Amino acid sequence: MWWFQQGLSFLPVALVVWSAASFVFSYITAIVLHHVDPLVPYISDTGTIPPERCLFGIMLNVSTFLGMATMYVRYKQVSALSPEKPKILRLNKLGLTLGWMSCFGLCIIANFQKCILYYIHVLGACLTFGVGSIYMLVQTVLSYLMQPEFHSKEIFWARLAVFLWSCSSILSMFVSSVVLYSGLYGQNLVQKLHWNPQERGYTPHMISTVSEWSLAFSFLSFFLTYIRDFQKISLRAVVSLQGQTLYESPGSFRAEDQALLIAGSI
Repeated sequence: MWWFQQGLSFLPVALVVWSAASFVFSYITAIVLHHVDPLVPYISDTGTIPPERCLFGIMLNVSTFLGMATMYVRYKQVSALSPEKPKILRLNKLGLTLGWMSCFGLCIIANFQKCILYYIHVLGACLTFGVGSIYMLVQTVLSYLMQPEFHSKEIFWARLAVFLWSCSSILSMFVSSVVLYSGLYGQNLVQKLHWNPQERGYTPHMISTVSEWSLAFSFLSFFLTYIRDFQKISLRAVVSLQGQTLYESPGSFRAEDQALLIAGSI
């Protein structure tokens, strides 16, 4: 059995690989069609013009589903490991809520392009990266509270390092974007897809785009830390049959009829 076939480790693997592919494929398409500059464009700029916009949208929608599934499995795992620790359980529920909010933001980014509905796109980015960073913080705190009983110290330090990486990227992107869009370098820069190195504002533009790519891959790196944990978990669902047939017959109901759909254990 391969390492990614153990337990549910394929979920974070699929999330990371698919999301990275969505960035790379849309970037390559946009470069080949000369829709953006080759040197580090905004990720959103690579999904602005058809056909890469269609590819970008559908692939990120799949990433949204994979992200929600991964976060739910993580939630169930922590709940199963610490059923009698109220502090951990509260943080765990908070983490799931924040994580799903972040996934909703990713869905907004995928379906509302930057050059068409800018403010909605920015709202999606704030949910994805802002709320997503808080999700990373909550999971890092959970890792701290659960070590060394359930987590090794190495996992905690790895998640803390990735969280600090994402925070530094957010800070860098925020400051450079504020400077770039302050009006000092012209108007309607949001619609600008091609930049000349000699133009005013090129330096903060590059700092902002590099920070965005760094932030995106810090998120993907965080989910890589789930792989070892997910190798030790599987889920099961129980189907409770309310009757022996699908007819609306009073005599057909049997509350005790149950069947295992997927067997497994934590």
